[in-house]
Amino acid sequence: MSDTHVTAPTQYVEVDGDRFAYRRWGKPSGVPIFLVQHFRGGMDHWDPLLTDGLAEGREVILFDGRGLASSSGTPRNRMEDMADDIAAVIRALGLEQVDLLGFSIGGYQAQEVVLRHPQLVRKLLLLGTGLRGGDPTTDPKVYELAPKPDLTMEDFLFLFFGRSEAAIEAGRAFWERRHQRADQDPPIPLEAAQAQLEALGAYAEPLPGENPYAHLNAITQPTLVLNGVNDVMIASINSWHLAQNIPNAQLLIYPDAGHGAQFQYPERFLQHALQFLDE
Repeated sequence: MSDTHVTAPTQYVEVDGDRFAYRRWGKPSGVPIFLVQHFRGGMDHWDPLLTDGLAEGREVILFDGRGLASSSGTPRNRMEDMADDIAAVIRALGLEQVDLLGFSIGGYQAQEVVLRHPQLVRKLLLLGTGLRGGDPTTDPKVYELAPKPDLTMEDFLFLFFGRSEAAIEAGRAFWERRHQRADQDPPIPLEAAQAQLEALGAYAEPLPGENPYAHLNAITQPTLVLNGVNDVMIASINSWHLAQNIPNAQLLIYPDAGHGAQFQYPERFLQHALQFLDE
């Protein structure tokens, strides 16, 4: 493997007149894994330890959504439209099928990809995410910090990691790994963050019916759901709702962890993810 997380070149693919930025590297064997990032996140908000670990056995594809970071266009403000963009990018890259990993708002988009374009996805990984009409966060500090134009490391640690000294130390180590790449993506513009907030607001409305989560019964792909025991961003109970309503889902809850459980326990998550993808 010649390229790594910090050296893989940023490439572009055109879809409907806009250029979508992506990075692709790893071992070209089997089904690639396609990663969809969190609120206001881009390609450089992933953990190199995880992406390079995944790339040892498969191709890894990171991308920026329409109007985010290095991609052009008007940002989408509905999950369904974001999902259609993801499907279009997958097809434009010449791929018949991917394993799809969605983190946070990326998890909402990933669910919509599977529901709207099921033939494109072999396996689904939903990390630190919720579901349409799910339980909202009850921590007022989240609403204060998450929209801040410039998050400090301390803000990020509060939003993504557990509360113990070990958790904070793991968060600092992730923060350092995340900033290893020299040519970082530009920050997400304010209009894109606003569009994502509008999408989150619309997705918070539950579907009508006795079971508002019944639409998830249509997801037949093997699904791995992961969260920390105390996710202040997207309440951890939503992961249980996902596992309860997706027929072929398994749920992992990591101790002393929050929204970014996979970043707090990267070695553990990599082991779980590879077992799930390879079995």
